[in-house]
Amino acid sequence: MKKNVTTLTAAALLSTTLVTPALADTYTVKSGDNLSKIAKAHSTTVSKLKEANKLKSDRISVNQKLNIPGNNTYKEETVSIKTAQTKSYTVVSGDTLIKIANKHNITLAELSQWNNLKGHQIYPGQKLVVSKSTNSNTIILPKPKQAAPAPAAVTSYTVKKGDSLWKIANQTGASVQSIKTANNLKSDTVRVGQTLKIPTSKAPITVAKPGTTSVSPSQRVNTVISEAKKQIGVPYSWAGASPSGFDCSGFIYYVYKKAGYQISRLSSSTYYSLGKKVTAPQPGDLVYFNTSSPTNKKVVNHMGIYIGNGQFIHASSSLGVTITPLSNSYWKPKIIGYNRLP
Repeated sequence: MKKNVTTLTAAALLSTTLVTPALADTYTVKSGDNLSKIAKAHSTTVSKLKEANKLKSDRISVNQKLNIPGNNTYKEETVSIKTAQTKSYTVVSGDTLIKIANKHNITLAELSQWNNLKGHQIYPGQKLVVSKSTNSNTIILPKPKQAAPAPAAVTSYTVKKGDSLWKIANQTGASVQSIKTANNLKSDTVRVGQTLKIPTSKAPITVAKPGTTSVSPSQRVNTVISEAKKQIGVPYSWAGASPSGFDCSGFIYYVYKKAGYQISRLSSSTYYSLGKKVTAPQPGDLVYFNTSSPTNKKVVNHMGIYIGNGQFIHASSSLGVTITPLSNSYWKPKIIGYNRLP
């Protein structure tokens, strides 16, 4: 009896990579959202957002789902699976190689090669491969999940009587918005006894490298004082850090940046905790106060720059940027201490 048997050989694997645009996330529009706000929150642009969603205008509606375009590309891993399929024939009495080849529409050379035949002799019952084919399928492997970013370091703070978000932010060095985000607050209202998560920042205060031109400490101090005096008369502005308006720590941040320091925008209490404490201030050192009544030596809520001759320059809430004697009857009893930035 003649027998035709079809078999599958072991698959061969071949890995490849394709560069593909990053997969997009989705976002559901909330009340008060606009394209600019959504784009900023997801580190993209309005034009890319419109392109990803085929928007013809900037109009969006509440509960509308938007595709958020990815900013990067990733390598897409694929596997190509090749399967060799063969068909065999069992030799019967009276068969010859040419007869078998003709019957299966193959050449004598193919029949000999597939079966490693050295001559023309065959025998009944011998199994010969009479057909070979290869199928190839490509499978795209799932994109590996990216590790979630490490959570920001946080500390806790218990709200006290008289506290506000701004006051807590000023004392801890965090921003009002970062505190609201960390605690899922929908408003600026806090209550006594409430425990808040306070995002912390370990950003160091460093001095910018002067490049090829060396800058001596005295030159840097002179620059600080010179830049500070240029701002005399600028009005006080809560959270201000520009010549259009300063608060006390915003004034320090602006002046030191102008003088070449790489410095973070922090609260007066945080600046006090970061600097090197000094007991005999030199021009350019920072002086700290607590304007609360009665004065609490552990709380810092105002600061200025000591400019020598018993005077300091600061952003006063009533006078704006001004120079004041440390012997002033209001300020003298409220001094907490001095420090020096690196």
